Amino acid sequence: MNRRDGTFDVLSDNGYGNKANSADFLLRVHRVEPDTRTGKVKVLGGFNLSDPDRHVPFALTRADRVLTGADFDVESIVRMPDGTYWTGDEFGPWPLHFSARGRLLEAPIALEGVRAPENPYLNGGEPNIASSKGFEGMVRSVDGRRLYPLLEGTVTGDTPGDLRFSEFDLRKRAYTGKRFVYRLESTANAIGDAIAVDRHRFLVIERDGGQGETAQFKRIYPADTRDRDGDGLMDKTLVADLLDIANPKGLGGFGKTFRFPFQTIEDVNLVDDRTLAVLNDNNFPFSSGRTAGKADDNEFITIRLSAPLHADRRALR
Repeated sequence: MNRRDGTFDVLSDNGYGNKANSADFLLRVHRVEPDTRTGKVKVLGGFNLSDPDRHVPFALTRADRVLTGADFDVESIVRMPDGTYWTGDEFGPWPLHFSARGRLLEAPIALEGVRAPENPYLNGGEPNIASSKGFEGMVRSVDGRRLYPLLEGTVTGDTPGDLRFSEFDLRKRAYTGKRFVYRLESTANAIGDAIAVDRHRFLVIERDGGQGETAQFKRIYPADTRDRDGDGLMDKTLVADLLDIANPKGLGGFGKTFRFPFQTIEDVNLVDDRTLAVLNDNNFPFSSGRTAGKADDNEFITIRLSAPLHADRRALR
């Protein structure tokens, strides 16, 4: 997440892959400073996420209430004008509101009618979204009044490949009941992140599960809620193919075409109206998209678009 001062906030997600094996993984926000001239990234600091005021109504892993990957699977993050943060969780799924230093400020807020397998309130009932398919994307509207959490997976009963993009009113602390539908190009794909371009358009990372030579689909789409063709879906146009990026100067020692062939590309930011920052989650040590058999780094790239997005100025602040 771009802080507009040359630094970014990046989020450590669930931990080691699932709830059962991540009780010793502390959830944390890191502040980093990438230098595109040297290719180096400095880690400037950060903070752990915690619930000392006992807003979480169910049992946590640690007695000190520092949050772990067995408590929540936080996958998305936005920073508000007041310095607080909202994250999107996959175990509920829930939006979670934290102070500028990572202190939970209110109870998790449920999305009515959607429950993951890890949800502690199932009470013997059946989940209706798959594990690790909760809020992979969390968008702050350009006016700062709403959040738009985007599910990574299809809710049972919905058309396969259709993802719910719900509207949450920050003043009322409630979902408005309005939602949009983002349709994946393949039911085998998933989304990685989403951000606002303006009132109606959102940049969405859509990707397959491949890496390295098996990576076939890694793209960024502007998705428009106005649904001009009337099909009930957000209108999509391609803005970047991450497996086919022109690299005329051979930056990084790569050829004229640069590939970003990672399994879980999970962050996109607007640097300016024609430049995107894109980051991957390296799933350390399990992903090896750059070099077969070698654990990936968390790579950070910037992409110059062929045309401006004409973004709302508030999206660039």
